[in-house]
Amino acid sequence: MAFLNNIFLSAALLIFLHTFQAWAKVDVTMEESVEVHVGERVKIPCVYSITEEPSTVMVQWFVKRGASSQRERIFYGDESMQVVDDGTDFTGRISISPADERGEMVLTIHNVQLGDEREFICQVNGMSAGNGEGRTLLKVFDPPEAPVIEGVLLGITVSNPHPSKIASCEARNGYPRPNITWYRNNTQLIPLNGKINVVTLVTRESSGLYTVQSELHYEVAKEDKDAFFFCEVHYAVPAAVGMAKSKRINITVYYPTEVVELWKESPKGLVKEGDTVKIRCRGDGYPPPPFTFSREQKPELDLDSSQDLLVLEDVTRADSGIYKCHSLDVDTYAEAVDEMQLTVHYLDPAVVVPRDTEILLKGESLTATCNAQCSAATSTVWFKNGEPVGKGHELFLQDVSFDAMGEYVCEVTVPSLPGLQTSGSMHIVVQGAPEMKGLERRVELEENVDQWVNLSCKALGHPKPIITWSVTGSQTWRETSHKLTESSVHSSVAIKLTSDTSVSCNATNNMGTETRFFSIRAIPMATSPAASTAVTVRVTPPRKIQKEGNGVIIVVIIVCILLLAILGSVLYFLYKKGKIPCGRSGKQEITKEKTSKDDIVVEMKSDKTEEAVLLKGINGDKKAHNDQ
Repeated sequence: MAFLNNIFLSAALLIFLHTFQAWAKVDVTMEESVEVHVGERVKIPCVYSITEEPSTVMVQWFVKRGASSQRERIFYGDESMQVVDDGTDFTGRISISPADERGEMVLTIHNVQLGDEREFICQVNGMSAGNGEGRTLLKVFDPPEAPVIEGVLLGITVSNPHPSKIASCEARNGYPRPNITWYRNNTQLIPLNGKINVVTLVTRESSGLYTVQSELHYEVAKEDKDAFFFCEVHYAVPAAVGMAKSKRINITVYYPTEVVELWKESPKGLVKEGDTVKIRCRGDGYPPPPFTFSREQKPELDLDSSQDLLVLEDVTRADSGIYKCHSLDVDTYAEAVDEMQLTVHYLDPAVVVPRDTEILLKGESLTATCNAQCSAATSTVWFKNGEPVGKGHELFLQDVSFDAMGEYVCEVTVPSLPGLQTSGSMHIVVQGAPEMKGLERRVELEENVDQWVNLSCKALGHPKPIITWSVTGSQTWRETSHKLTESSVHSSVAIKLTSDTSVSCNATNNMGTETRFFSIRAIPMATSPAASTAVTVRVTPPRKIQKEGNGVIIVVIIVCILLLAILGSVLYFLYKKGKIPCGRSGKQEITKEKTSKDDIVVEMKSDKTEEAVLLKGINGDKKAHNDQ
């Protein structure tokens, strides 16, 4: 029934159109194209105008099937009805808005699919006014996935005469077909015969989307070892062009070695005998070529090395020379060579003049030298008993004394080579008559009788002196110490003093004699008489003793006795004055006696009764005070 209605309606419209087309006109206006993304909603407007007012207006929408001229209706209607045709690709996805006062109506397509990219025709029939139609091309877009780039895994040699494949790029599922462009360091690569080739493969998927694969073939050079490559995908989008970049990759470039560099890796600074030396060789090619080491003095002998490293252990001055590094490219057979000078510094043992022992007379002078052959500048310091006594390779000893006797050591160092040093020594002997050290030649002493007096002598000289003692005035003495050093003799004696004594210390060798004299005055010991009723002690200042002894002890005893005497005098004076109560019978008569300040006299009474009364007065009872 619907089919018959369509035939009838079409025939009526054709008859009406041919009858009135001479004086009526229908104009339809549409956009040339409308663009939309897959899955979105799109609106296609259609605007019509009629030269005279028709009784009714019939509108139909058609789509063309592919590239053919065959049409397929998807909608028809007028003011009273609107019908979406069944069984089309647009059934259920389109709607038509009624025409407004301007004659504009809009076809809306929901959920646009890739197959919706067709030409849409809006046909308007104004009955007696005739009919007209307009066309709009619907363009559908679907951006591709992000491009994926893969570089070749193997290295590419620059010696290849033809461009080599270095990378591939793929952009999947795009519509319309995307395009791929290659870049090197942000510079676009344009295909160039014999230098740059791009191979592109386009695949139409079952979904209608396009997948594009591109391969870059490129003639690499040494400079490309640090370059990066990437691909860029361009694709159409509504009213614009989209773009996406791949990640950046480097390629491995094989290129021959043209220059090699040879250097000393360790030790830092100068090399000395005994060091371990490491020499490293490096070339500018890749992969690194095999290296061989040689020495100019023996060019036919290849040194034992490990890849790019030559190790020389415990070097000596004989290892000094010119060392070379050779590299041979396996592709081009080109050889590159570099060389370096190795200097092994050395320091020979020090030679001291005079050698061993040098004998000088007291007062003479000597110039000693210390030299050590070295490949660098040296510094020399002289030591005696661990203390520095001079600098430089010469040591000048002027007007020598016995103190100059001993061992001298010279140490030679190399400031530019820490740890490199040597030393030598000499022994100086000074000959001369004995020389006494210490006090003056004649010494006077005062000591108490029956005391032991210690005397000592120290004499310098070479040959070593012999010390002898001579004692007059005492029969009791002995040597208590006898010490020998390289240049001196030290002797001590103990003498028991019985009277005034004279002592001489004689130091003798085959070059002379020196004597020291000691004069000792004996001081008798003071004796106190038996106890008496009164003892008078007169205080005299102690004598000044020049030599240490037991006299100091005697002075201390005398001072103590004097203090006790003064204390007794004070107590006795208080007793006479009655200041100290004495006895138990009551008051005592106190008689004042005048004493002279000129004489310090202490009277000590031996009467036991009086002594007891005095003690009772000091320790008396409390009531004795009340009796007064």
